[in-house]
Amino acid sequence: MAGSLLRRVLDLVELLANHPRGLPLQTIAETLDIPKSGAHRLLAELVEHAYAVQDGETGRYLLTTKFATLGLKHLARTGVVDVAQSVLNRLADLSGELARLAVVDYPRLVWVAKAQGARTGLRYDGDMGTEARLSTTSTGIAWLASLTDEEALSLVMRQGLGTPEECGPNAPRTVAALMALVNEARARGYAWVQDTNTPGAAAMAANIVHPQTGRAVGNLSVAGPSLRLTEAQRDAVAPELLSAASDLSSVGAFSDYLGALGGKAAVPS
Repeated sequence: MAGSLLRRVLDLVELLANHPRGLPLQTIAETLDIPKSGAHRLLAELVEHAYAVQDGETGRYLLTTKFATLGLKHLARTGVVDVAQSVLNRLADLSGELARLAVVDYPRLVWVAKAQGARTGLRYDGDMGTEARLSTTSTGIAWLASLTDEEALSLVMRQGLGTPEECGPNAPRTVAALMALVNEARARGYAWVQDTNTPGAAAMAANIVHPQTGRAVGNLSVAGPSLRLTEAQRDAVAPELLSAASDLSSVGAFSDYLGALGGKAAVPS
């Protein structure tokens, strides 16, 4: 019973995390397929402990920043962001674009830190703490390229390829198209995509590899408007991207933490 209750609370938190403007009680109950009274009790507990709040005007329930604060505090204590930030800053300055760190939180890949290199004009920026779509982002393609075909496809099928409305015009619509991108990343040593995840955006990513296991535990990416981040610019930035990823791969404590988080996971059953 306790396990079931915990699962419902976690489902509720994940639901609200995907709706920053909040949701009404009825919608929450219907989405989670639980009685309205049960949803109200769970929400009341979250509100009591300041993890959620009810908007006085709309009646919608939304998460407070308490969960985000806990996550940021945890990352700060591990030292992951501290170690990576100087590398991200350097990569952003050299590329003039957005540099991001994603970590493997198996079976997910999550962006946890960034540095913006674009000072004027068009700026591409992404949300931290969000799960990367594996089939359309350079971050996802790079990670898939480090895995066996079987494991890569298993992870993609878990998440889904995404609908045309959710992705860019060049997003792979079939497994064959996806694996073509993955194989290109394997041959190149880093992933490269244009207009696959977001219309008008291009990105490239290289894996951070655990020195003992050889398993990718995260990756670094550079993203920007495709009018500016062209193939010529990609070729100029690639050596710096690969060097930055190699630098983080060599930091033992950094790689050990990420490896424990998910980089050593087995092929899902």
